[in-house]
Amino acid sequence: MPQTASTMLPLGTFAPPFRLPDAVTGKTVSLDDFKNSPSLLVMFICNHCPFIKHVRDELARLGLDYHSKGVAIVAISSNDVENFPADSPDLMKREAADAGYTFPYLYDESQEVARAYDAACTPDFFVFDRSRKLVYRGQLDDSRPSKVVGRDIPVTGQDLRAALDAVLAGKNPTADQKPSLGCNIKWKPAMNP
Repeated sequence: MPQTASTMLPLGTFAPPFRLPDAVTGKTVSLDDFKNSPSLLVMFICNHCPFIKHVRDELARLGLDYHSKGVAIVAISSNDVENFPADSPDLMKREAADAGYTFPYLYDESQEVARAYDAACTPDFFVFDRSRKLVYRGQLDDSRPSKVVGRDIPVTGQDLRAALDAVLAGKNPTADQKPSLGCNIKWKPAMNP
């Protein structure tokens, strides 16, 4: 199974703005909608990736656990749906319901938002503090699909949860941040980096 690592956008980068449709509600969601939240988690995910399927239950738990603590959470799918129709907005809506996602699941048709965040893989995680400065980018935890590592490590969300907890406590997450690993974002042929 091919693997791509996150690019590790420099810490301190301000959250790039976005204005994207939510595949679930049809409403437009923007960065400004979360200006009063103490933290913002932006996740680049998709429907078909085996890395996402491996962690989807934990993503749903994160949504439930941290929404109640005031963390704003959005998931964004930037994949080329012409060549990967399993990631289409209609199927995103179904996936959100099946997985139990309680956060907006946004569709980045132009792929401009993924480029602005320098997103490279699914999943790719970005945690911003109250001032929307990047304080964490990296992996959910050490778990990977067993086909990748040949062994099962439980999915706990440990690394991402520790980062969110630190921000909520007014602290910086550890600087020891491991890149996320997953399927590459499916760029449109004309957009391939």
